[in-house]
Amino acid sequence: MNIYIHLEVSVRELDSKLLLAVIAASRGHEVIISDQESIIKGLERKLLTPGIFHTKSLTPALSKIIKHKKLINTGCKITSIDEEGGLVDYGYERFVRLRYSQKTIKQASAVFTWGPEDHKIIKKVFPNYANKIHMTGSPRVDLWKPIFYDYWTNNYEKQTKPFLLIPSNQGFTVSHINDRIKHLEKAEYLKKEPEFIHEILNRESEQFKIISCFIEAIKELAYKNKNFNIIIRPHPSENIEIWKILLKEFPNVYVNRDDGVSVWIKNAFAILHNGCTTALEASFFKKPIITYAPFNAHYSRRLANDLGTKVTSINDLTKKVNEIFLDSLKKKKQKKLNEPLPKILLKKIFVDEKETAAEKTIKVWENINDRTLVKQNNWLLFKFGLKVMKFNGLLGKLFKNESKISKFSKFPPFEKYIILKKINKLKKLLKIKQKIDCKIISDRTILIRRK
Repeated sequence: MNIYIHLEVSVRELDSKLLLAVIAASRGHEVIISDQESIIKGLERKLLTPGIFHTKSLTPALSKIIKHKKLINTGCKITSIDEEGGLVDYGYERFVRLRYSQKTIKQASAVFTWGPEDHKIIKKVFPNYANKIHMTGSPRVDLWKPIFYDYWTNNYEKQTKPFLLIPSNQGFTVSHINDRIKHLEKAEYLKKEPEFIHEILNRESEQFKIISCFIEAIKELAYKNKNFNIIIRPHPSENIEIWKILLKEFPNVYVNRDDGVSVWIKNAFAILHNGCTTALEASFFKKPIITYAPFNAHYSRRLANDLGTKVTSINDLTKKVNEIFLDSLKKKKQKKLNEPLPKILLKKIFVDEKETAAEKTIKVWENINDRTLVKQNNWLLFKFGLKVMKFNGLLGKLFKNESKISKFSKFPPFEKYIILKKINKLKKLLKIKQKIDCKIISDRTILIRRK
């Protein structure tokens, strides 16, 4: 069976999609991981034969509905799990209203959910399509389990000191509010909820205040503690260079977005955040979590902020960080790996200890497979087609005076040695005996299949 996996944000999604691809390839399927444009154009130009197109959301924007209609017309079947997840807040009703519609659910052949809450609400809102909704859990969560801890070894320059990890979840705030509004307009959020614009503006104002408070807190921590480093990890949508400018004078503070965040969580002595999904992931890694809430925020992401210890002043923050740091040096108060997860997470996230979410997802794909999805591809033809498309794209940018490639892309070019290293680690941890072949077809397209 041909499986085409849409990758949007590499640092967020690549590892879990490699997990899906490796398991699927071991079962005899041929898998492409690529950007949406390469897959769609490949199918439209008949460089690819029909297959499963697995995407990162079913948002009801007209542009997405049109793209999915084109894919269906090529003979593909669409499946999806929403990579945003709706995890950081209590409830799911509003999230499902903004992220799904009758049209997009109808276009999909299968919809996968993170856990009991989104599974229940999606089925309630779209009862006519209940048979399409599958509570598989997320492959991203698979990689948070103890069995995969060894996967998260250092692929980055090793830190010489212990470090405190501070992930930012301020979204577009550190870049441009104009881009944020354009994105919401294009995705038709404002069409569905016109009053949403007022919430966004107020939320963005609040986020600027949070950033200011965090910068002051980082400054205090940096100057008072010389025995550990502080790693700032910007959100994929944020401009990393802005963070470097804001923090360049602070000692032992580094801004880094290399590799998946799980690598950094696993190796940090603690996580300091406000409203970040990283707090949920840190709960799986049994890491100390500190929520810094310097003021009563109206738009706080309450579920994420209820994990771990909450502090409201810089003095309390420095005391708590120092306490956790000293405990980590003494190897005291280490949480056991089998310690139960917080109950508030179990409504959001489904975890099956006997079978991975990736395996459950692939079994659903196999159940909806038919003979139209197994026709072999001419990979050399597809590779040549991608080169032509890239050349034409560069020409178009040149004539539009847009030849300069952004350094802040959510999807940097693949590096073969890193991809191969990740695949070999997954094979070893999963005890896969079949030989898996990996080819980098373009700087944004990977082919994974059994040899």
